[in-house]
Amino acid sequence: METQSEVYDVVGIGFGPSNLSLAVALEEHQSKGNGNPISAAFFERQPALGWHRNMLLPSAKMQISFLKDLSTFRNPASQFSFIAYLHAAGRLAQFVNNQDFFPTRQEFHDYLEWAESSFSDRVTYSSEVTSIRLPQAAGEQPVDHVQVEVRDTSSRGTRLVRARNIVVSTGLVPRMPVGIDRDERIWHSSEFLEKFRKLDHGQVKKVAVVGAGQSAAEIVRFVYDTIPGASVSAIMPSYGYSIADDTPFANKIFDADAVDDYYNGTERSKDSFWRYHKNTNYGVVDDEVIRDLHQRAYDDEVRGTPRLNFLNLSRVDSVKQTGDDVRLTLHSVRNDETYHLEVDVLICATGYDSMEPTEMLGELESHCLRDEQGRFRVERDYRLATGPGVHCGVYLQGGTEHTHGLASSLLSNIAIRSGEIADSIAERRTPRQFSTA
Repeated sequence: METQSEVYDVVGIGFGPSNLSLAVALEEHQSKGNGNPISAAFFERQPALGWHRNMLLPSAKMQISFLKDLSTFRNPASQFSFIAYLHAAGRLAQFVNNQDFFPTRQEFHDYLEWAESSFSDRVTYSSEVTSIRLPQAAGEQPVDHVQVEVRDTSSRGTRLVRARNIVVSTGLVPRMPVGIDRDERIWHSSEFLEKFRKLDHGQVKKVAVVGAGQSAAEIVRFVYDTIPGASVSAIMPSYGYSIADDTPFANKIFDADAVDDYYNGTERSKDSFWRYHKNTNYGVVDDEVIRDLHQRAYDDEVRGTPRLNFLNLSRVDSVKQTGDDVRLTLHSVRNDETYHLEVDVLICATGYDSMEPTEMLGELESHCLRDEQGRFRVERDYRLATGPGVHCGVYLQGGTEHTHGLASSLLSNIAIRSGEIADSIAERRTPRQFSTA
C-alpha cells in the first residue's frame, strides 16, 4: 500500500561507504551553520550496512591509508574520522604502536559500522528503490523534484518520497567469466565467505581460483591455509601475479587534484592516465601477498608435498558440473591447447563492472545528456547534465570513470568526493527549496 509522499532535499539510493560519507558531509555542513538544514533519507537493499563482507578475510588488510577514511581529507577535525573511532574504541595508542598505515579490512568495516550508528534516523534498510518518476508537469515550469518509489523487501509494502536531489550509489556489479553461472559449487568472490562457511571442508580436495588480482590471491592464500588437505589451483591469464604500484608518485593519481587534471584533460591525456597507472589498483596484488604465496609454494616443494598449482597463461573456456564435481576446460595461451581440470569448488575472482545507473533512473534517463560515445555527461560536481526541463540534481557515486578517472568510485577520494556533492547540493538550492520534511 502506498503512503503519502514525504519530501527530502536529498535521497540517497544505496548506503555503502560512499553515501555514508555523504551523510557525514551533510551533517558537518549543517554543524558549521551553513544555511538552512539539508534533509536527507537513504535507502539500502541490504538488511544492514555491509562493505565486501564476504572478503573480510582474517589476514586481509586495507590497500589505502587509514587517513583516507570517510572525512579526514575534507575535515581533519571530523568526529567521524578513523582516529576518532580508535579513540572511542580505546585502541588509539595500540594502533599507533603497530606503526602501520593499513588496518585490517575487518577493523575498517567496524569503523564504518561505528560511523553508521550516528545516522540510523536517516537510513532505511531492506528497502529497494523500484522506480524514479517525474511529477505531473505543472504548466511550463521545469521539474525541481522527482518521485522515488521504495519497496520494503520484507513486507513488500511501498512508500513514495519526493526528492529535490538524488544520489545514486548502488555499488559495483560482480562480473563472472562469459558463459559461467554461479551456483553452490561455482562462486564469485563477492559471495566467498558466506559460501565457504557452508562447505564440509573434510570433503573438499581440489579448489580452483580464477583471477590475477588482489582478491584472487587472497582467496588462494586463505583456502590453502584453511583446508590443509586440499590442493589449490590458481588460474590466471598472466604469467604471474603483478605487483600493485603504491609508490608515492603513482599514488598521486588518487589525489583530489588528479581528478581535476583528468576531468579537464584531453582524450589523449585520459588514455594516458589509464595506460600508465591502471596498475595502481586493477588486476594487481600487494607485495606481501605475492611473497606469502611464493613462500608457501616453495616450502611445499622442499617438503615434497605441492598443494599450490599456478596455471598461468590460461583461461577458462567452459565449465560443466556433474553432481559435486566441477569440470573445467582450460585454454593455454602458451601452446594454444586445451586441457581439463576437475575440482570440488570453483571461485571466480574476476572483478566487477562499474555501476550502470540507466535502468535505475527510469523516467529521468531520457532527460540526461550523453556525449558522442553515448556515455552520460557528468559535471565536475558528479552531477548528471540534464536538459532544461529538469532542475533537480542527479548525482552519481560510481560509474563516472570516463569523466573523473581511476579514483571516481574508490575509497581513496571518498571524503573529498562526498564533500563536493554536499557543497553542490547546498549551493544549488533556491529559497523556495528549503526543507519542509
